[in-house]
Amino acid sequence: MTDPLTTGTDAAELVRALTATGHTVATAESLTAGLVAATVAGVPGASKVLRGGLVVYATDLKHTLADVGADLLATEGPVSAGAAEQLAAGARARCGADWGIGLTGVAGPDIQDGHPVGTVFLGLSGPWHSEVMRLQLPGDRWTIRHTATRVAVRELLRCVQGG
Repeated sequence: MTDPLTTGTDAAELVRALTATGHTVATAESLTAGLVAATVAGVPGASKVLRGGLVVYATDLKHTLADVGADLLATEGPVSAGAAEQLAAGARARCGADWGIGLTGVAGPDIQDGHPVGTVFLGLSGPWHSEVMRLQLPGDRWTIRHTATRVAVRELLRCVQGG
């Protein structure tokens, strides 16, 4: 059986690109609950580049494990651009990686803190580039989580390649 997250995605290319640059990656994931780290780990050779991942599904863990500021969580909330940015930076710092991915959002079925289902914030933090993007993804819980994972892998690949 093939893995739907790694087959046909950029995960293998990401592992190759990170290996070629000598860089590593770590994740801090909320709504994806470790799917990004698992997707990268599914590629042969991932042990050269994947440092680790933090599953920070609960809001308090975003602060205690991934260093998202308590003030930011109180003012902007756990589903925000600022939280995604700090998740990415926190993953990088906590795991000693060159690149960090931070994901937070609403997979459903209910609106959370005024954010509609499908709202996802992706943070990327690296040695020469950091960015945050807001996504609005369609589908059920699994589809939103799966699509967020694919987008995170693809967007980090773009950054590592200098794009």
